[in-house]
Amino acid sequence: MIFGMPWQGSEVAAEAEHAGVGAFCSGEFVDTDSYVTLTEMVLGTSSALVGPGIAYAFSRSPYAHAAALRSLHRRAPGRLFLGLGSAAFSINRDWIGVEADRPVERICDLVGAVKAWLHAENGERVVHDGEFYQVNALVQAPVLGRLDIPVLLAGFNKRMAAAAAERADGVIGHGLFTRSWWDDVVRPATGGAGLEHGWLITAIDDENPERAIADCRKMIGFYLTVKTYDPYVAHHGWETEVAALRAAFKKGDMQGLEAAVTDEMLHEIAVCGTADDARAMLAKREGSLARDVTYLAPPSFLVSHRRREAYARSSLELIS
Repeated sequence: MIFGMPWQGSEVAAEAEHAGVGAFCSGEFVDTDSYVTLTEMVLGTSSALVGPGIAYAFSRSPYAHAAALRSLHRRAPGRLFLGLGSAAFSINRDWIGVEADRPVERICDLVGAVKAWLHAENGERVVHDGEFYQVNALVQAPVLGRLDIPVLLAGFNKRMAAAAAERADGVIGHGLFTRSWWDDVVRPATGGAGLEHGWLITAIDDENPERAIADCRKMIGFYLTVKTYDPYVAHHGWETEVAALRAAFKKGDMQGLEAAVTDEMLHEIAVCGTADDARAMLAKREGSLARDVTYLAPPSFLVSHRRREAYARSSLELIS
């Protein structure tokens, strides 16, 4: 396994690569485009793996996903991966304005179409005849050629995790993943096949460990406001705690949200506190992290960019 990091800028990346970080990923939200960030990562790194982790799958056509990767491959051959997530139904409908029904089937079809473009050889027609996406293109210019860029899916629940193994090249695990969720749900669904990338919520601050712990609690609480994760909540027996944090979040009570995240939840999910605390927590997670790449991910909910950078730098102590 190698350690990775969500992108915090080229200055942090230079320190991180020097310390041994082997992968960087970009996210996506209303103020962040994953491919713009991926361009920054390509230009700001020299050897690490780089890719969206994740890009909103349905916000772009298969052609657009593949064209962006082909363009960036020229600057980072052999270093790219593509992480795709279906995103919440409301985001697709209300923000992006695209169809997103049957997300598992739709994203599997999109992966096939993206791969048709990535695997296209010069002089051959690019063909994909799917339920949601159709490609029938003859590109006369000699600008193609097969690219074997891994495509990963954000697979939280069983069906998407299975799809990640069957139709893509692997899975990207969420920051909420615990040992039990990896071992009892995700890996049985994937059959252990394919690549495993995963996020690990990480916040270290030797001068103010209480704030680092509080930031992790708020991040966990914010994630658990999403009802899509109810099977995960039930699996861990955290229904009462999650009901409390959702009620607090609905009222705008962020202290209540934080307080509802128990010590058990914190220790199952995150690595935080002082550097010594974090090392001990990480040691207990041995064997329960993503098999190939684990991203040491600073909390982002109500956390400034400056503090996220500080957490990113602090997390390098875990690698050394």
